[in-house]
Amino acid sequence: MKVAVTAVSGQLGSAIAQQLIDKIGDDNVVGTARAISKAEHLGITLHPGDYNRTSDFIEAFNGVDVVMILSGMDAPEKRIEQHRNIIKAARDADVRKIVYTSIVGAEGNTTFDAIVQCNRQTEQDIRESGLEWSIGRNGLYIEPDVEYMETYKKDGKIANCAGDGLCSYTTREELAYAYVQMILYDDRNNQTFNLSGEAITQQQLTAYLNRAFGTKLVYEEMNTEAYLAFQQEVNGDFLGKVIAGIYTKIRNGEFNIQSDFKAAAGRSHLRWEDFFNTLKHS
Repeated sequence: MKVAVTAVSGQLGSAIAQQLIDKIGDDNVVGTARAISKAEHLGITLHPGDYNRTSDFIEAFNGVDVVMILSGMDAPEKRIEQHRNIIKAARDADVRKIVYTSIVGAEGNTTFDAIVQCNRQTEQDIRESGLEWSIGRNGLYIEPDVEYMETYKKDGKIANCAGDGLCSYTTREELAYAYVQMILYDDRNNQTFNLSGEAITQQQLTAYLNRAFGTKLVYEEMNTEAYLAFQQEVNGDFLGKVIAGIYTKIRNGEFNIQSDFKAAAGRSHLRWEDFFNTLKHS
């Protein structure tokens, strides 16, 4: 089997490629990236991969059995056509199967919902492509909260508008493991999987971080309007709306989903106690 992974220079794409290499060898893994130099450490064949150009992918997908499409990072209104470019290239190159990284989330009315909606459209496009397919809906990455610890320490708190809402988090390594199984095993075909671990609240997340890092952070709930204004001031209009929308969806219960991780991966998701214990000893 030969597999192509798009956006292989990113953290999730790289993790998927590395786990694939362990399973099928570097000769059977192809990567695409806008900046190839950022993926050279993988030791695989690399091709240019601009989501705006179908022609980039037709050559990259030559002789490929399965294409792993990582959802684009552009504005939502651009992503649908960009993903269609890759789907078309996969068909033109006689690829057998597409695996796609979508996102969890019930429909709502937040500043994040345009991203959920564009992912749902791509899911539909893949199901209607005529190719075999398997779709994962990613839970929210938990790593950014770990990476943000220095700021949390400085502030002495985690402040957002999620309130008591439960959030279905995951890690990039766990996602990569599940996607490799979805790529390699066809009994996962024609199915859509919610990929996440146990849903937790912001208060639980704060407690896990405190135990791992020996801190005394507190969780502070903000109202949605104040949090949106804060994020727009700090991160600009687009990213501010994305971040504020995520926490509003958590508040509304729209990121609290039933996980299908075990069905996709063949094993249970990593327990949060074990994940944070690893951080404590690292």
